[in-house]
Amino acid sequence: MSIGCTHIYSSTMKIINLPWPPKELSPNASIHWSKKAKYKKMYREACWVLTLETKLTVDTLGKVPIEITFYPPDKRLRDADNMVASIKSGLDGVADALKINDKQFLPTFIFTDEVKGMVSVRLVV
Repeated sequence: MSIGCTHIYSSTMKIINLPWPPKELSPNASIHWSKKAKYKKMYREACWVLTLETKLTVDTLGKVPIEITFYPPDKRLRDADNMVASIKSGLDGVADALKINDKQFLPTFIFTDEVKGMVSVRLVV
């Protein structure tokens, strides 16, 4: 009897620096759904363009390990779960540019106090 398993052999690590998600994408934002949809679309497209600029390609069949590091724009305290939810449309844009389904991502999240106002996505391909 054989058990199927996936091996990930890394030859390239690529970092994509995405802008910090707009505050309107926070789950705590009190904003009309149609206005929020515009922010989601805008952020998704911005992340799509930044990913396309890397000229990165990935295996469309396998899992893609990614490390997502949050560098807040200021020293205010933020909930980790809200940061993860806020980046969702941005990761959709990354997946669109890579021509994969975002369910293929194997994410690891890192939350820093270092102020840079960005989200760094490191992909192993």
